[in-house]
Amino acid sequence: MINWDREADLVVVGSGAAGMSAAIVAAASGLDALVLEKTDRIGGSTAISGGVVWVPGNRGMAEAGAPDPPGAALRYLEQVIGPALRRDMIETYVRVSPEMVDWFNSQSAVRLVPRMYAPDYQSELDGASQGGRALDPLEYDGRKLGRWFDRLRAPLPQTMIFGGMMVSRADIDHLQRAFRSWTSFRHAVRILLGHARDRLRFARGARLLAGNALAARLLRSAVDRGVRFETGADVTALLSDGGAVIGAEAVIGGETVRIRARRGVVLAAGGGAANAHIRAAHVPHADVHLSMAPEGSAGDGLALAVAAGGTIGETVANAVFLTPVSVDAAGGKRTLFPHLILDRQKPGLIAVNSAGRRFVNEADSYHDFVEGMYRDQGDGPAIPAWLIADSRFVRKYGLGLVRPAPFSKRGFIRSGYLVSARTIDELAAKVGVPKAQLAATIEAANQAAATGFDPAFGKGSSGYNRYLGDASHSPNPCLGPIRTPPFHAVRIWPGDIGAARGIRTDVEARVLDAHDEPVRGLYACGNDMHSIMGGSYPAGGITLGPAMTFGFIAARHAAGNSPRGSEKEKTA
Repeated sequence: MINWDREADLVVVGSGAAGMSAAIVAAASGLDALVLEKTDRIGGSTAISGGVVWVPGNRGMAEAGAPDPPGAALRYLEQVIGPALRRDMIETYVRVSPEMVDWFNSQSAVRLVPRMYAPDYQSELDGASQGGRALDPLEYDGRKLGRWFDRLRAPLPQTMIFGGMMVSRADIDHLQRAFRSWTSFRHAVRILLGHARDRLRFARGARLLAGNALAARLLRSAVDRGVRFETGADVTALLSDGGAVIGAEAVIGGETVRIRARRGVVLAAGGGAANAHIRAAHVPHADVHLSMAPEGSAGDGLALAVAAGGTIGETVANAVFLTPVSVDAAGGKRTLFPHLILDRQKPGLIAVNSAGRRFVNEADSYHDFVEGMYRDQGDGPAIPAWLIADSRFVRKYGLGLVRPAPFSKRGFIRSGYLVSARTIDELAAKVGVPKAQLAATIEAANQAAATGFDPAFGKGSSGYNRYLGDASHSPNPCLGPIRTPPFHAVRIWPGDIGAARGIRTDVEARVLDAHDEPVRGLYACGNDMHSIMGGSYPAGGITLGPAMTFGFIAARHAAGNSPRGSEKEKTA
């Protein structure tokens, strides 16, 4: 007989998009939901992410006059995922995710709107979309969270300016043009004055964008629905009876607390990307691999599931979602920067290996870029690799942690993060690549920029490439010359933004045992759940989309109202 210290209908482990989605839907279904968060901040990796939610066939596409053709998304995913595709999970996701978005847009503070020009990452494949499947959270005023704002996980400091001000690419463009355009001047003054006002009250700006806006909107929705939160809650065990999970044991405030879960436990603790032992076992080049996952993503949910009889999936492609990462060690503190969408795709940058040769299409997705680093290990190698650009490029676009003008790059040169040289030969000597080869590589890149055609890797040849290039640059928005000294380089390593390998589940998000039977009372979603994308990365938002969708599904199932059942009722 277990002596319970607390009770709830649904206990959720983790407070990212998956966990909060499950808790919100459970509360809306009449259940008492309790979220246990190991760290002292709410939001998980969602709060530091780009916030994109990928949902094919969403209502917003049709309302914008560009509906998603039936079956197109499934055809696209079949090609990208390949043999790792679990058809039951993908079909459930494609069917239920639009319903999930409609529910959150109408029943919560979450507002997701389609980005009508945002190509899928393999944009030339059959079934790929050129826009509309990627949904962005609307900007949010953090002041609406009241006392909860200080409990929300902040974005990565390296992604903010002026001591805690979030900015979009459009904001940066306006700041750069502030004294050349009246529209840009007004925009810059508005956001700067707003930030100054916020800093009188908060430790950072309250104008929230991207993943921080999504996490804030989910937190506001959860609080409004009466969801309870416990931070600093380290779940150490799941409690079972007759093979069914009936509760959780957690250390809260230094005390061991046993919490009864009348309807079940949802594991949404962020996966295991931050766990060095898991990386060593499943990630190539683990000794130099750099993870952007928050410290709480240490594999706790996976260990809890296995101890309760669950099983871990075997990712065919990759155990993590990949991105190149650079490191600044100024002041003895390591600052990591994921090179996602802001620099590699722009005209006037190339990536070279230790032989001074290009090895990949720099404008391909971050996941594909690191796979290119892996492939080049036999001829290079490309771990680490270097991003090379000139002074004109850095002034206009920035480079990793180095922000574009008018921000200074001197501190990054002093720390060694940004390697600078007056000539190509000097740069080659500083980064340790052959001088003649680097010069030849840059000359070939300059010739490609002049013609607009990259014969080596086709940079700028796909819709996705061009989308993230510079539309004002011709003849190719992704190809530009490297001619203006001083010349610059930043060293990059393979890294990740989260785990793909996780707990096996069925279409109701129930954890599966070794016999493919559900472990009663136990669910998994988010990065704790084995990715339905099989370790591939088809589009932006393919982590948050499934996270929210299967959180939605888990809560509905726990409440006795699964999306599958409700669909049957509608048909009847």
